[in-house]
Amino acid sequence: MTVTAHRPQMLVTEFEELARHAFRTAEGARLEFIQGCLSGKAPIDGNRGRTLQWLTRACLQQCPELWLNCQQGLVVGAHREGRARPDGSLVPSYTFGGAGEWADSAPVLMTVEVTSYDSDTDRRDRAEKPRAYAETGIPVYLLIDRDTCEVKVHSRPDGGRYETVQTLPFGKEVALPEPVGITLETGPLKNWVR
Repeated sequence: MTVTAHRPQMLVTEFEELARHAFRTAEGARLEFIQGCLSGKAPIDGNRGRTLQWLTRACLQQCPELWLNCQQGLVVGAHREGRARPDGSLVPSYTFGGAGEWADSAPVLMTVEVTSYDSDTDRRDRAEKPRAYAETGIPVYLLIDRDTCEVKVHSRPDGGRYETVQTLPFGKEVALPEPVGITLETGPLKNWVR
């Protein structure tokens, strides 16, 4: 047996073609390509959707010039060879106008993931995504963890990881650091877990 160096399962261009085809043929297909590996995201269930609605309203009430975009795919990773579909990307309004399926992540102030109840959540949302978002330089990563009933605020990316991670249980007030500068009352999150 020959030992070979780690290499991606496919090229970024191959992934983008696959993702375009999958979206056209399988309604709601949400493929991602992070750290050279292909993965799929679980469809957004009702409680996950309700969580994103709550967060969108909180952001709009406090910073109406910002928008929590829950559709846009992002170019991520140290060499910008990853493709992620965050559950939400907080950006100045109208930021992604004219962007294709995979937008530059430079204007993103915060990415948001709400855990799903699938087997990949631990690897994807708690390990791979924080690393990819930190490598990209996205200032804040908010993980709403429905398994542990906690909110995790990752901030101060240093190029490979977030230097600060604050973990608070649902029900506590969460102050999202600058450049976001929004405070969340997380009590309602208790209503949208199993």
